[in-house]
Amino acid sequence: MKRETFGSRLGFILVSAGCAIGIGNVWRFPFLAGQNGGGLFVLFYLMFLIIMGVPVLTMELAVGRASGKSAVQGYKALEPAGSKWHIHGWFCMAGCYLLMMYYTTVAGWMLDYFVKFASGQLVGMESGAASDVFNTMLANPAEMGICMVLVVIAGFVVVSFGLQSGLERISKWMMIALLALIVILAVNSVLLPGSGAGVQFYLLPSVERAAQVGIGNVAMNAMNQSFFTLSLGIAAMEIFGSYMKRDHTLPGEAIRICVLDTFVALMSGMIIFPACFAYGVQPDQGPSLIFITLTEVFVDMPAGRLWGSLFFVFMFFASFTTVIAVFENLLAICCDNFGWSRKKSCGINLIFVLVASVPCVLGYNIWSGLTFLGGKNVLDTEDFLVSNLLLPIGSLIFLLFCVSKWGWGYDKYYAEANTGEGIKLPKSRWFKRYLQFVLPILIIIILVQGLI
Repeated sequence: MKRETFGSRLGFILVSAGCAIGIGNVWRFPFLAGQNGGGLFVLFYLMFLIIMGVPVLTMELAVGRASGKSAVQGYKALEPAGSKWHIHGWFCMAGCYLLMMYYTTVAGWMLDYFVKFASGQLVGMESGAASDVFNTMLANPAEMGICMVLVVIAGFVVVSFGLQSGLERISKWMMIALLALIVILAVNSVLLPGSGAGVQFYLLPSVERAAQVGIGNVAMNAMNQSFFTLSLGIAAMEIFGSYMKRDHTLPGEAIRICVLDTFVALMSGMIIFPACFAYGVQPDQGPSLIFITLTEVFVDMPAGRLWGSLFFVFMFFASFTTVIAVFENLLAICCDNFGWSRKKSCGINLIFVLVASVPCVLGYNIWSGLTFLGGKNVLDTEDFLVSNLLLPIGSLIFLLFCVSKWGWGYDKYYAEANTGEGIKLPKSRWFKRYLQFVLPILIIIILVQGLI
């Protein structure tokens, strides 16, 4: 059966960017930027995105486009006879499942808070009560479970319609709406009285603040964020390469995806920092920034019910585009490896993901005493395994497969990446040596730091 392809170049870019743009990126990037010298961190981030993120992204896309298959079969089609690179494809599949085991729950939080704002439940909330609202949600397995189930069912309904009619069509509209929403929300934040201090804090380079953190730490934090923002290493991007046409070079497409991803990350900071400074609130890290700090801000803001609703619609779109992109990868892996139809793959994966997502929901209430890896709860454990192990190790394997003589090989990767019109990889010995010897070391540094 002929493999389906994207209906348009815009569809490919928006779907791929939708996969990369996630809720962790949206709230983690602004916090890290603020804590690490503002504009200086952003400069480091952009540099590492170009020298690390773009090359590895082209490698995942190249494996997908050259093979026309999902990860396991993609490796098998390109690997030397008798080699076992394709085993990594199964780890990619496991990584996608593990990611969805907690990501669907967090996406459900966004849906829950949108309903709370849109229905007026938070109107008139007393100052300081936002933490109680958040903790009450976490303590209620039925509330969280229903939202998680809605996210999972909606996601599989979308991908059941196929690549063009399902994933591409819905992702395009959601991404266009997301980009419009983020601009509207950022403009509203910047126009708030007293927001200027937040803009300065966020964007103006501060060597003094960076020096307090340590310039080396700023660079390392920027390198980590630039690497993890694209969700590389579990074939989440490889699958979209398999649906690509060969009209455009992979470096050019990778840069476009990175530009969209970075735009959303930067603009999310333009929502958060001006709003927090305008209301005299210090932004902090993690879920509390979104669900407690910003909720307090929106409740106090004129037309806060509207702005809170729009913000959590934006956050839900950011999470849901990732969910359906990863679901598509899971369907493709099952169809390619087991010969299932899309309908059968949807049904089986729907049941599996629903069941596998339950521990994360219960990990905040009924199973709250269940801890792993030095006291981490279920969600934090699953996130650690994906972010600190599977992503960097997987990226290293994709890299070595593409640049070493024991894998696909540099020349074949290079030719595939540069096929089509657009920006091409440099044709020089130093660039080849960089990919073969320097980039692996940078990824190993990220892996070791994550484990420490």
